[in-house]
Amino acid sequence: MLGDLLYQLKDFYFGFNLFRYITVRAALAAITALLFSLVIGPRIIRMLKKHQIGEEIRTDGPETHLAKAGTPTMGGSIILAGIILGVLLWAQLSNFYIQLIFISTLWMGLVGFLDDYLKVVKKMKKGLVGKYKLAGQIMLGLFIGSMIFFRPEFIAENINSNTSMPFFKNLEIDFGWLYIPVVIFVITGTSNAVNLTDGLDGLAAGLVAIAMLAFAGMSYVTGNVNFSDYLNIIYLPGSGELTVYCLAVVGAAMGFLWYNAFPAEVFMGDTGALALGSTLGTISVLLKKEILLILIGGVFVAETFSVILQTSYFRYTRKKYGEGKRIFRMAPLHHHFELKGWHESKVVSRLWIIGILLALLSLTTFKVR
Repeated sequence: MLGDLLYQLKDFYFGFNLFRYITVRAALAAITALLFSLVIGPRIIRMLKKHQIGEEIRTDGPETHLAKAGTPTMGGSIILAGIILGVLLWAQLSNFYIQLIFISTLWMGLVGFLDDYLKVVKKMKKGLVGKYKLAGQIMLGLFIGSMIFFRPEFIAENINSNTSMPFFKNLEIDFGWLYIPVVIFVITGTSNAVNLTDGLDGLAAGLVAIAMLAFAGMSYVTGNVNFSDYLNIIYLPGSGELTVYCLAVVGAAMGFLWYNAFPAEVFMGDTGALALGSTLGTISVLLKKEILLILIGGVFVAETFSVILQTSYFRYTRKKYGEGKRIFRMAPLHHHFELKGWHESKVVSRLWIIGILLALLSLTTFKVR
């Protein structure tokens, strides 16, 4: 919005011509979201403390986490506020891709906020009932999938139900009528995966920032006709604007990390985790990189499968032997490493490193074909 207004002044001073460039507006969105999160963070934390909106720690989790009881939660509102401001100021709000991902972030942010509110304020132990939370995720996936599948421009180019295959040149998978269920699965799965990963100080926020930085690069080349042709990837006119959105998320997440890094002054709660997860899933769908998301979000995938494997194996052994057995010392996976004796900050740092390596590997797939 502000970027568009400033660009209109180019006839008065040529320097305002800079605001037509995606790279400039993306950098400004990141800086705006970062600074805003840094400034608003302490105020929101004080407000959360004043109203005694503190985290209740699981009694079946690592004993070291019991000391975190009472730490303010619902800090995801800091991230959401930073994203909203950065996008409203510097993105083209008329852009189809921006509108869809904006809806995705806000919708799951509201679902997460309701879940946190019921748990922390209303003292309902389970918060929002799981089936209602799942319904919200499915509704979002259905909406996003339908908007893409039935969009005339995508139908005309025969890419409305396609996704790219990494490591293969000019190879795409056409899901046909299964495309919408696939989108629902991707968005729901990613939203829950980020939520599961949000168990250590700074872990989820850092990993999301890393993944979104990689997607920022992908957005830029996907929306550029010359780069997409050179790299033999699907060209999606207008998708380059998602670069602005991705960097706004990166900036907001990094600003939040200032207060969420060990020892955390605030937790993001479901307000932030569900919103960031749905945003990550939606960006992969909009860029036709759903399969590549498995690589970029490899840590999220590992965390989720550790829970699935642990639960399934425990139930299987309990049914067969009368006593449940475990594969990991505790799930999700980050707790397993904690119980092996790794300090929390070491677990987070090492998983960040893995996240960076996976992000870099994902970017190499554009040339390794």
